[in-house]
Amino acid sequence: MQTLNEIKQLLAHRGLRPRHRLGQNFLHDHNQLRKIVAAAELEPGDLVLEVGPGTGTLTESLVEAGAKVIAAELDPEMAAIVEGRLGDRVEIVVGDCLDRRRRLSPELLDRIDGRPFRLVANLPYQAATPLMMDLLTRRSHCLRQVALIQKEVADRLAASSGGRDYGPISVLTATLGSIRRVTVVPPGCFWPQPKVTSAVVSIIPEPTHGIEDPEAFGDFVGDLFRTRRKQVGTILGRDRVPVGFDAGSRPEQLDPESLLALFRAMHAAEGGAGD
Repeated sequence: MQTLNEIKQLLAHRGLRPRHRLGQNFLHDHNQLRKIVAAAELEPGDLVLEVGPGTGTLTESLVEAGAKVIAAELDPEMAAIVEGRLGDRVEIVVGDCLDRRRRLSPELLDRIDGRPFRLVANLPYQAATPLMMDLLTRRSHCLRQVALIQKEVADRLAASSGGRDYGPISVLTATLGSIRRVTVVPPGCFWPQPKVTSAVVSIIPEPTHGIEDPEAFGDFVGDLFRTRRKQVGTILGRDRVPVGFDAGSRPEQLDPESLLALFRAMHAAEGGAGD
């Protein structure tokens, strides 16, 4: 694993400095890196998508674990560092991991080519939520996500109904999979140090969730939570709320199971397919 001094030397050799705009905070704590790799539960030959490899500290650990790594890096200079150190042991895609619709980019989808894969990454903060939700709702061949993200986002992913952190990503994570917090990562584990605390989470999709159209469910939940303090009947229209559901409840008061039941009931009443 690269040490902090090695990371600094790799950048200095090319006349580079960390770019705040690209979220370049380099994880150099070896203990935290080992926890990330261990949480991925990799077997030799497993396909891994890494986003934002930076100088390749985590990338090298994944390769040493026997993974076949596709690494998406927005910064061509960082991509060149990783390629220079690992050569053809890693497949590098230079560009944004997301397209204009904030979904996994077509180039990455082509490289993955429908194969089962895992996301294992120290994610750039601005890409974390859209990428993780895209993988959860639209990419059934993503077997696991192990991501280093802002602790604030990790809290929202795992939040229960009624709390201030509870929202659409909490609902989708609970209904489409299971989440485990692997570790909390303080700012001192990075260079340069971010202003926020981070956390590593592991999300495992539930293949038997029974939701035929997760994307439609995600849109439904997102629409409800845009005005989360309004009553469900006000948001949907009281005449559309199925019998047995309280039109006076607010989205933030409904647990994931209740929201899924409401989604299914509405689709059944309107001739849609929710399960």
